[in-house]
Amino acid sequence: MKFISEEESAALVNHEMAFAAAREALCAVVEDAVLFPAVLAHGTAPTNRFSIKSASTGSFAGLKVGSFWPDNPDLGLPRHNSVILLFDQRIGRVEWVIEAGKVNAYRTAAADAVAADVLARPDASVLAVFGAGNQALFECLAISRIRPIKRILVVARDEAKGRSFVEALQAEGLEAAQADAKEACERADIIVTATPARAALFEADWVRPGAHVASMGSDAAGKQEMPPALFDRAALFCDHPAQAVVMGDLQHFTGDRSRITPIGDVLLGRAEGRTSPDQITVFDSSGIALQDLTIARSLITAWEREYA
Repeated sequence: MKFISEEESAALVNHEMAFAAAREALCAVVEDAVLFPAVLAHGTAPTNRFSIKSASTGSFAGLKVGSFWPDNPDLGLPRHNSVILLFDQRIGRVEWVIEAGKVNAYRTAAADAVAADVLARPDASVLAVFGAGNQALFECLAISRIRPIKRILVVARDEAKGRSFVEALQAEGLEAAQADAKEACERADIIVTATPARAALFEADWVRPGAHVASMGSDAAGKQEMPPALFDRAALFCDHPAQAVVMGDLQHFTGDRSRITPIGDVLLGRAEGRTSPDQITVFDSSGIALQDLTIARSLITAWEREYA
């Protein structure tokens, strides 16, 4: 069994690697891959949660264990952690164990960027982000790589955290300011939600024609970031429909589920993405194991080049 530590994986990962791996994963969903039902569980304290997501393709198989321990910052530790296991397909033993806490942030944001690259208008320049945590920063950086973002509007419940987040974005060379939810939505070309919310963060009629909206935080039953009324106005896309309607934001969609298009079909030219400048598009990312497995393979290649 081979091991890549958190420090090593964090040093090897980058946005380019994550984008390529996410694109491969989202295409594999609609080709030869099999995704198994996610296991959602908790520790001895119910607030300490973890999930197990697994998948296989014709060439590799494995799983990711992701955890969320909300009180970790009091110990000087991150709330989120992630470990990826890849199996040796010949004998069924675990061949690779990869600590991937920081990698997980890159991997999640990359799926957002891959979808936005085919759904958001090419001239999209104003990004609204709901959330001011670690993941929100990676979302902003990933989107800014693929669209000419000139201004980021930050919507945060905690004004002090929002102010610190604006400063973090500015340190990355991005123009940013705090805004309330209504103002941010009305001005935004792209709206990204990266929160643990369990109720809609904005009103559907605040979203302007032509906007692209991505839910990145809804990854369990009961979570919600988008108003269901928005689904009636928008073209609907997601990473994996069977999972999105159970644990993504689309669990709150009560309409015709045949309207939900896997983003992989758009990437492969099998389905249309955005069809007009005024169309509203929605991408629901509940997070799939294939994203972890494809980026794990990229990390292994980079690790063997660097350390083997």
